[in-house]
Amino acid sequence: STVTGKDGMTLLYVPAGEFIMGSKAQDARAACLEYHSFCSVGSFEDEEPQHRVNLAAFWIDETEVTNAMYEQCVQDGACNVNVERSYTRDSYFGNPEFDNYPVVFVSWNDAKTYCEWADRRLPTEAEWEKAARGENGFLYPWGNDPPNKHLINYNYFIADTTQVGKYTNSVSPYGASDMAGNVWEWVSSIYKPYPYDPTDGREDSASQGDRVMRGGSWSNFQGGVVHTAYRHAFEATATYWDFGFRCAMDVTP
Repeated sequence: STVTGKDGMTLLYVPAGEFIMGSKAQDARAACLEYHSFCSVGSFEDEEPQHRVNLAAFWIDETEVTNAMYEQCVQDGACNVNVERSYTRDSYFGNPEFDNYPVVFVSWNDAKTYCEWADRRLPTEAEWEKAARGENGFLYPWGNDPPNKHLINYNYFIADTTQVGKYTNSVSPYGASDMAGNVWEWVSSIYKPYPYDPTDGREDSASQGDRVMRGGSWSNFQGGVVHTAYRHAFEATATYWDFGFRCAMDVTP
């Protein structure tokens, strides 16, 4: 089932229940080694220990938030535009040609502000990962087969963003698009060690600390970086060519 957000976003239902979070560092390294010989287990140790997490049902955005959606928030006076260009395009944000492309150069603070404006919130790290891989611990949103340029936008094959939802053969078990590649996606969580515990302060939006990004982007050449358990930490004020986001929402009775 789906609902439509006030920004026009389609939201997908993710049912309550357990899923497998994290990975075994050796498995993540193996995914990386399919592409490069310099992958170290240490690059993936923060994904351990692999553990089970039980979540309540929630809604997740079907795609990354687009330029056109973000522009509604800007016009409403709630959101800021940091940069109007993309990596290769001088005219990107505000250009109708790229309305359905992911907004970039957004900080964690920007993403949080947008989701609140849209009557949603950023997904937790656990929610994002469940929405990306389902309940069975898939290495990628589509399963365990390695990525290629026909499945996702990564590895500089295009060297910039692509239209959201373009890669229809790589949606997650719940139907979410671009959860690997295209742009990095902010989540609500502070970067802390596993196992994931929502009560240990990592979900305190007022606390200081680096926030987690997920999913990799068009610029990531390692299969290991675009797998569903990969974690990266950035300052909440950081923005870049390939920093985007999607929102989530509680299921209300």
